[in-house]
Amino acid sequence: MYAKQYEITLPADYDMRTIRQRVAAGGHVLDGRPGLGLKAYVIRERGTDGSPVNQYAPFYLWNDTGAMARFLVGGGGFQNIVRDFGRPVARHWTGIACHAGPARTAAPRAASRRLTAIPSDADPDGTGSGLSALIEREAAQLQRLCGQEGVHTAALAVDPHHWQLLRFVVWADSAARDEDATERYEVLHLSAPGLGDLPEGRAW
Repeated sequence: MYAKQYEITLPADYDMRTIRQRVAAGGHVLDGRPGLGLKAYVIRERGTDGSPVNQYAPFYLWNDTGAMARFLVGGGGFQNIVRDFGRPVARHWTGIACHAGPARTAAPRAASRRLTAIPSDADPDGTGSGLSALIEREAAQLQRLCGQEGVHTAALAVDPHHWQLLRFVVWADSAARDEDATERYEVLHLSAPGLGDLPEGRAW
């Protein structure tokens, strides 16, 4: 499993109806894409749910990194983003764990992201296994969170370049009830052709 997200931050006076119409017209295109676990078409609107910006920030969980590469650089769809908005930074994370929530069969309406730095002193006893212990705690917390009513899917992933930890949760509720979230989104559409192929529990 591999996670990917790009964030297109738009002007403060941007009419977000433009993005809503874009997704309504074309969001279905990836509904059957081989290799894709899910794509959440998410937005933040300035002044809504604490957001300081207008932003279009699609989030992906891929089952097949080759399919992800084709999407990004092989003419598989990302060229439309480049054409319309320029080329954004595509952040990516190696998957650690994924869980189906009680609301897996519902249409999601919200999402939450928690992006945190892994401390440089994450190995206090000097054994080299401090990072593993931290990940074990985070994975256990993810599993507990997944038991909450309203959770559709929750994933944990790591960026080993910047040493950041990502937790992304898709919610069937209209509000993301994740107290630790650093960002909250509205989900406009979910393409989930390979949802059943995503790992349940650890990704290794």
